[in-house]
Order: sequence, then structure tokens, then C-alpha cells
Amino acid sequence: MGNNQSKITETPPQEVLDEMEELNQVLDVALPFKKLDHNILIGTWNIRAFGGLTEKWAAENSDSPKRDLQSLVVIGAIISRFDIVAIQEIKGNLKAFRHMLKLLGNHWSFILTDVCGGAEGNDERLAFLFDTRKVKLSGLACELVVPNEKIESIEEGAFSRQFARTPYAVGFKVEDKTFVLVTLHVLYGKRASDRTGELEGIAQWLKNWATDMNSFDQSLIVLGDFNIDRMGDPRYQAFTSTGLQVPVDLEALKRTVFDKNSTYYTQIAWFENQQHIPELSIKYLQGGVFNFGPHVMKNRSLTPMQLSWRVSDHLPLWAEFSTRC
Repeated sequence: MGNNQSKITETPPQEVLDEMEELNQVLDVALPFKKLDHNILIGTWNIRAFGGLTEKWAAENSDSPKRDLQSLVVIGAIISRFDIVAIQEIKGNLKAFRHMLKLLGNHWSFILTDVCGGAEGNDERLAFLFDTRKVKLSGLACELVVPNEKIESIEEGAFSRQFARTPYAVGFKVEDKTFVLVTLHVLYGKRASDRTGELEGIAQWLKNWATDMNSFDQSLIVLGDFNIDRMGDPRYQAFTSTGLQVPVDLEALKRTVFDKNSTYYTQIAWFENQQHIPELSIKYLQGGVFNFGPHVMKNRSLTPMQLSWRVSDHLPLWAEFSTRC
């Protein structure tokens, strides 16, 4: 290892320490606090090309990747505010991910998929990170594989192919409450219409699966990057076609660091008032996104595009639930 490399465990430069103090003050106001025996904070975040890492506090123009130690400290500070966070776009290279785990500490654990093969899979993994001081695994972990033949209301060939990035479902337990989180990263495709069939199929598949869970009294929450263009468009209609509901206070919030971008890629949803589908075992309180853009790396004068390769182009979406149901 070269002498010019820094370590994530080192004390950061003073300007990074100062900015992190300011960021944590903003996070104190923007997000609810995690409270034992009271609430659970669930987040979902597509972290752009979360793979390699330049081991410097500030990557230079000649460095690749642009994600550096300051970027990783920012990501880690945000993730630490959740009890569970689903992460999309973790790459085959786990260097940045492993360094971030050092920041989070030994009370954090994770479960993740292997990389998705093929060009459409984009060398990506899906993962859940969770704070073991409050959250435990309930035993279920599976990738969702779609059927080729007709099953109930899913028409034969509805998907036309397997998922490029297989949805990942994991069961969690907080106190006496159990629930299943399903995270996805829907294929973007060459045209927006390329995503409609997959979204319709997964919505129907999830409804069938949620109905089957009735015998186990398990509730289900879906979260991730669904590549939905905007509220009310055909992709959104496909996503909600079988009764998945997005909290009203999340509907109109921006999802990316780009001011002119009105897409609603990241979503969190569940089934409500659906016959034969269990109601959530935890009670939704509030949610939002955290727009980190104005608060990080202000000393570098980065454009939103430059910032997206260091932190992300997506904003983390969060939801607070009560465990006192």
C-alpha cells in the first residue's frame, strides 16, 4: 500500500470534521431519532456504483473512482441514522462497502446477494444493513424467482424473461414485531415502456406472495429503486395496480440530487385494506427523503453530477414506524 494512501479509521482532516459536525446537526433535525422500544427507522438508498474506493480524503482529478474517504464518511453518517436500510447498486467490488462497515461499528450487520450476471445485471448486488442493537433476522432470506407458466392471475410469459436484478426478500424482527422487506432495482431499459411489464408482474407476484403470508401472519414492505418516471404515469400505475400504496407524505418528494429531475425512482410501499393480506405489524408514522446535497463537500464546489459519483445521484428515502401497535 502506497504512502499516499489514507485509512478510513484515521482522524479526518479538520475541514472534514467540521463539515461532519454540521451534517450531524442537520440530520438531528431532518430525521427522527432511533428510540429503543418505541420506533423503527427503515431507509432505502440506491448508492451510485457503490464499489471501488480511492483511499484519499479528497480524490484528485486523475483519480478513479471519484468516491473517496470523505464521501464514505458522509454515506456512513447518513446510514447510521437508520435501524435498517436497503441498499441498491452495490457492485461486485466490495471495497467501499467493507470500509463503510468499519465506520458503522461492530453492532452493524448485513445480508446481501451475490452479483447479478449478464450485461443487464450490471455487476450489482442488493443488500440490507441493520443495527443489531435493535434489529434481528427472523429467519427468511430469499431471492424472488418468477414463474414461466401461468399461476393464478399472472399470465404465462408476463415477465418475458427473468429479472435482470433479482428482488431480495429478508425477514426481520424488532421486539415482538416481525415483517418482511423486499428490495428491488427494476431494469431501466432503453425506453420507459420497457419497465411497465416487469412492474405489473412484480406487483401481482407480491400480492400473491403477501396473501400466502397470511398463514404466517407476516406483513410485507416493498422498497427500492423502481425506476418510476413520475406520479401517475404508466409505470406508477403498474406499480400500484394490485393495491400497493405509497404513503401520501412521500408522493411528491424529489428523489435525486438533480433539481430539474422529477422522477420518482425510489419508493416504499405496502398493502393496506386488502382482503386476505395481513396488515402491517408496525404502524407507519411519517417519512421523507434526506437531501444531502446542500450540506456536504461544500469546500469542493461540486456540480450535482460530480457529487453523484462521490455520494449518489439518489437521495435516501426513509419511513418511521411505531412498534407500539
